[in-house]
Amino acid sequence: MKPLILITTLTLLSAAVSYDFPHLQTLRSSASSSTQGKAAADLIERLIGDRSSDFVVEIDKGIGPQDMFELSSLENGKVKIVASGGVAAAMGFYHYFKYFCNGQRTWAGKQAELPSILPTLKTPIKISSLDMFRYYQNVCTLSYTSAFWDWDRWEQEIDWMALHGINLPLAFVGQEAIFQRMYLSMGFSQEDLEEHFGGPAFLAWARMGNIRGWGGPLPQMWITQKLLLQHKILKRMRDLGMMPVLPAFAGHVPAAITRVFPKANVTRLGNWGHFNSTYSGTYLLDFEDPLFQTFGKKFIEMQTAEYGTNHIYNADTFNEMRPASSDPAYIAQAGKYVFTAMTAGDPQAIWLMQGWMFLSPFWQPPQVKALVTAVPKGRMIILDLASEIEPVYQKFDSYYGQPFIWCMLHNFGGTMELYGAIDSINQGPSKGRNFPDSTMVGIGMTPEGIHQNEVIYEFMAENAWRAKPRDLNQWFASFAQQRYGHKNDDVNQAWKLLMSSVYNSSDGHRDHDLAMITKRPSVKYDVSSDLWYNPEDLFKAWDGFINASGALQASSLFHYDIADVSRNSLQVIAMNFFTDMIKAYRAKDIATVKKNGASMSELLTDLNHLLCSNERYLLGLWIADARAWAVDSSEKTLMEYNARNQITLWGPDGEIHDYASKQWCGVVAE
Repeated sequence: MKPLILITTLTLLSAAVSYDFPHLQTLRSSASSSTQGKAAADLIERLIGDRSSDFVVEIDKGIGPQDMFELSSLENGKVKIVASGGVAAAMGFYHYFKYFCNGQRTWAGKQAELPSILPTLKTPIKISSLDMFRYYQNVCTLSYTSAFWDWDRWEQEIDWMALHGINLPLAFVGQEAIFQRMYLSMGFSQEDLEEHFGGPAFLAWARMGNIRGWGGPLPQMWITQKLLLQHKILKRMRDLGMMPVLPAFAGHVPAAITRVFPKANVTRLGNWGHFNSTYSGTYLLDFEDPLFQTFGKKFIEMQTAEYGTNHIYNADTFNEMRPASSDPAYIAQAGKYVFTAMTAGDPQAIWLMQGWMFLSPFWQPPQVKALVTAVPKGRMIILDLASEIEPVYQKFDSYYGQPFIWCMLHNFGGTMELYGAIDSINQGPSKGRNFPDSTMVGIGMTPEGIHQNEVIYEFMAENAWRAKPRDLNQWFASFAQQRYGHKNDDVNQAWKLLMSSVYNSSDGHRDHDLAMITKRPSVKYDVSSDLWYNPEDLFKAWDGFINASGALQASSLFHYDIADVSRNSLQVIAMNFFTDMIKAYRAKDIATVKKNGASMSELLTDLNHLLCSNERYLLGLWIADARAWAVDSSEKTLMEYNARNQITLWGPDGEIHDYASKQWCGVVAE
C-alpha cells in the first residue's frame, strides 16, 4: 500500500535564497507538485514496503525559499511530511527514519525495521536547507563505478540521492548518442567516431579530451541503449524535483576534423597520463573558430530536443590539460566562447565547471580570474572539487564573485581504503559560508568512485542543514545504532576509534596514498610513510567488531562492515610484512626475505577467502554487469576487457596502472 499523498498548489514564491545571483534564483524544477509528491511516495514504498502507508506526503512549493520539510504526528499515528518538493520530502522521511526509527539506507543495503508503532513527535520538526544546491557525482564516477549500471541500479542510486538531499545531480549518461547524431549530420563518418569515442569503461576521459579511442570501438547497441537509459534517469530525477546537469560542447573534436573541415583552426593537445599519440594528443577546436559556436549550439539544441533541459551544463575544456597559452586574454576568450556556444543553444544556460584544474600550478589568480569573470556573474557555478583536502576558493577570493559549491571529493579511482577527513568535513562547509564575501551556494559530494566508506557520505550529506560542527562521538554513536538497529558498546567503541584514526586524516594524505596490496610493489616502500594514523587503533576497532559479532550477526550491514574493517586490517599487516621484506632485501638477508614473503602470501590467501565471503567484494559482479551490455560474443569480450583493464593496467601498457585497483575476490587471488 502506498502512502497517502496530499498535494497543495500554493503559488510559488519568486524570492528564493538571498544571494546576489538572480539567474540562479529562477531555477526551479518543472515537475508539478503532484508529480513530485507521487515520486517521493513511491520512493518511500520502495524502501519500507507496506509500512509506507504510515506516512502522509504533502508538497507545498510555497513554504519556504530554500528546500525544507516539516514533520508532525497525526492523531491516527501516521507521520505527516510537508515539504517544498520531492527531494525535500525524501529528506524529511530520511530524517525521521534515521533519528526516530534507527534506520539507514546506504550503498551496501539498508536497516529498515521500523517500530510496530511509529514514535510520536510531540512538536513539529521543521528543517530548512542552508544553501541552494546539493551536488552529486564526479565526471569520473560514470566510469569508475556506474559504467555498467542498468536501470534497476540507477533507480536505487537516484533513491539514495533524494534521501540524502541531492537536487543537482550530474546526468552524463547517453551523451554519445547526441554527439554521434551531430557529427554524422556534419559530414563525419562512423569510422571517424570509432576513433574518437573511448571504450565503455573509459568514456569519462574521452569526454574530457584526455584520450581518444582507447577501449573502443564503442558498440552501436551500447550508444542506443544508453540513450534509452538516460530518458529513464532524467525522468525520475525530474519527477523528484531534481535539476540534472547535462553535458555541453567543450571543444574536443574527432581527429577527422582536419579532413571534414580542412580550414578549421584546431590544436593538438599534449599527451595525457603517459598515453602515446595513438590514444592521446586529442584535438581542440579553437574557440574563435566559427565552427565552435556551430558545434556548441547544435549539440545543445539536439540534446534538448531529445532529453529536455534544466539549463545547467557541465563542460571541462582544460581538465588536466594545459591551455595553449597562459595569457589571461587568451584564457578569457576561451571562457567567453565556451559560454556563448552554450547560450547559442540555450539562452538560459548556466555553465557548471569542475574546479579540479585550479589545483595545477598553471592556474594562478590572473588566469583563474580571467576565465571565471569572462562569464556573466551568476551564469557559472564552480565546483570547488576537493574542498575537504585542498580548498581553493580561499586562494581565488571566492572565485571573484562567481558562485561555488563546497565539495568533498574523498575518493580517487574507486579504491577501497578506509579513509576520511572528518574534522575538515565537519567544519569546512560552515567556514565556506562564512568566508568574507562568500559566494558559496551549496555543498557537493564528488567521489571518483563510490561503494566505500559509507559513514563519510552519511556524515557529509547532513551538512545540507547542519549550520554548526557536530559532536563527533555523539554522531558516530547514533550512526552505529541507525546502521545496525541496536545499541552495542563494543561496536560504538570501534566506531569511535575509527573516527579518531582512519577517518581523521589531517596531514594531506588521500585515500589512495597507501600502497595497497593490489598495487605493484616497489623496493623503496615503507608502510609507515603511508599511514596517517596509528594502526593499533584500527586493530582495536577490529577487535570491537569481532566482540560485537554475536549480538549484531543478524545485520547485513554489520556483515559488510566487519568484512571491510578486517580487509583493511589485513592489508596493513600485509604491507608491514612487505616493508620488512624490503628491509631484509636491502640488507641481503635472504632468509628474512623468504620468511616475510611466505607470511605475506599466506595472509593474502586469507584475505581472498574473506573477500569471497561477501558479495560486495566479488570481481564477478563487475564483470557480469559489463558483459550484460553486450549483444554477441565479440562485444562480451570487449566489455570484459574494458572492465578488467580499468582496474588493473588502465591503458594498453599500464599507463595509469593500479589507480583504480580493487580489493575484490578474484583480484587479490584467482
